[in-house]
Amino acid sequence: MPAPKKYSDELRERATRMALDAIAAEGQRMVAIRRVAGQLDVHPEALRTWVKRAEIDAGTAPGRTSDDAARIAELEREVRELRRANEILKTASAFFRRRGARPQNQVTPDDSAPRREVPLAVVIDYIDDHRERVVEGKKLGVESICAVLNDADVRIAPRSFWAAKKRIPSKRAVRDAELLVEIERVFRGNYGVYGARKVHSQLNREGIGVARCTVERLMRQKGLQGLRRGRRPRTTIAAASPSPADLVDRRFAADQPNQLWVADITYIRTFSGWVYAAFVIDVFSRMVVGWQVSTSLHTNLALDALEMGIWARKRAGQDVTGLVHHSDRGVQYRAIRYTERLAEAAVVASVGSRGDSYDNAMAEAFNSLFKGELIHNPVACGRGWQSVRDVEIAVAEYVDWYNHRRVHGELGQRTPAQAEASHQASRYDQPFEPARAR
Repeated sequence: MPAPKKYSDELRERATRMALDAIAAEGQRMVAIRRVAGQLDVHPEALRTWVKRAEIDAGTAPGRTSDDAARIAELEREVRELRRANEILKTASAFFRRRGARPQNQVTPDDSAPRREVPLAVVIDYIDDHRERVVEGKKLGVESICAVLNDADVRIAPRSFWAAKKRIPSKRAVRDAELLVEIERVFRGNYGVYGARKVHSQLNREGIGVARCTVERLMRQKGLQGLRRGRRPRTTIAAASPSPADLVDRRFAADQPNQLWVADITYIRTFSGWVYAAFVIDVFSRMVVGWQVSTSLHTNLALDALEMGIWARKRAGQDVTGLVHHSDRGVQYRAIRYTERLAEAAVVASVGSRGDSYDNAMAEAFNSLFKGELIHNPVACGRGWQSVRDVEIAVAEYVDWYNHRRVHGELGQRTPAQAEASHQASRYDQPFEPARAR
């Protein structure tokens, strides 16, 4: 019960009216407020507050009016209720899905097919698990949850919940509780990798007779599932169109930069999903001339890496005309836009045979080195990669280190940048021999 007001509404209105009249007549605000407050036995600060509120409501003083304050308070209350209802719907949807049921308006797309009711036991379990949860400073409660579920076509009354809580458990419920203990014991005792088939077999081997469908139902209710082996993403999907010949024939050697480039795509697992990285490598110096990172395997992934390589070489004043670009038969490298860009730059395309990684061995070797030195290195990745942004930053730092600071045994313990600089210097050191006239 709320505490009684110290001053009545009639006294507050009369004191405010008298104070406003006195202020208008005398012109001295606080003197008039103290005089009226003493006459009516009201605290001066309380009267000053009433007068200020009256002036704001009348529009003679700046501030938020009483109507606006009441309307804002009502909107805030509605927002809190909507947030509570939204929380109930989200948690109920996840709970029902985990138990193998869904809200009725999501079960069938039309009214012609029979509807599948959410089992009462599942609804009771949800209410029992979430009724004490505090959202927006207030417990959800049985009545609030039932009201929201009823609006979502999951029919349940508060008295049905309390009746179910008082009801004596059935034989099936008692048996399910006993089996759940055994199922969880077998599941946890085998590294959590057993599915329903193996759990059922193990229980029967131990002399606990139970049907496999019962094990499936109870594991589904408890949220237990066996190990699912991760599927490795397929980065090379052979193109159906005719491909150029293999001009390399597994001879990954070059006499100078920009004579032979190899390109490939690899994948990285992150917490937010798969990330793909494309690289273009100069065979002469092992330098990564172009790279790109993306969350999709579209043509732009490989095309951006190629564009970076061409731009970097032209920026350094080097000519890429006539170089051989070697790759696998992935659709990214056989796409029309990619082949048109190669032709525009006067680059000769070379493609290995279908399904043979040895035909692109140098690019595959770099991918393996890249994963070992960066992606799977605990010093670099810590507990794992968060997203494509983290991978992109790390790849940029790695490529810079790989090109300019990492020494290579194939290059005589030199970096790719040093190998190219030595080749460039050797060209200038050669004596100039003018061509003889014929």
